[in-house]
Amino acid sequence: MQRLKIQISVDPIRAAQKKIDMQGIIPAASLNRLAESTLGICNDIEANLSFEFDHQRLPVVKGNAKVDLMLECQRCGEAFQYTCETEFIYSPVRADAEEVDLPSAYELVERDEEGEINLFQLVEDELILNLPLIAMHDITDCKVKDFDTSFGEIVEEKRVNPFAVLEDLKRNSK
Repeated sequence: MQRLKIQISVDPIRAAQKKIDMQGIIPAASLNRLAESTLGICNDIEANLSFEFDHQRLPVVKGNAKVDLMLECQRCGEAFQYTCETEFIYSPVRADAEEVDLPSAYELVERDEEGEINLFQLVEDELILNLPLIAMHDITDCKVKDFDTSFGEIVEEKRVNPFAVLEDLKRNSK
């Protein structure tokens, strides 16, 4: 099966009316913010998107995405490959629309003035949110082992009693 490029933007209402399912790739070169957040993007992003209406007749964009990235290990400083995967559910609304009561499982995405949403930006945002907070190799693959992770020695200082001043005052007042 040939992998097709996913279109940049789509009208989610029309796509939901037609119950469109998209399966394809998003070119890595078009996701600049993700590239800046990592050491590099290894391949194109594999994405699956489906548009439908839920039981409340709200338009819904469901999807998932997967990509291999190069990250820097925060323990040893070496680069390593990381597979970033994400799943998401969005409900598109107009920027000027009144507040909508959405189910808690849905995230809100604003449609532009033409009523479309940018699919590249939506997937890129989700992948950035799913990057690890502290990127590290598995401990078995990392150059820095468990015993190497402590730096220096802890010097215990004699603690001064904060009430020593009161004791001195008490002694001097007698």
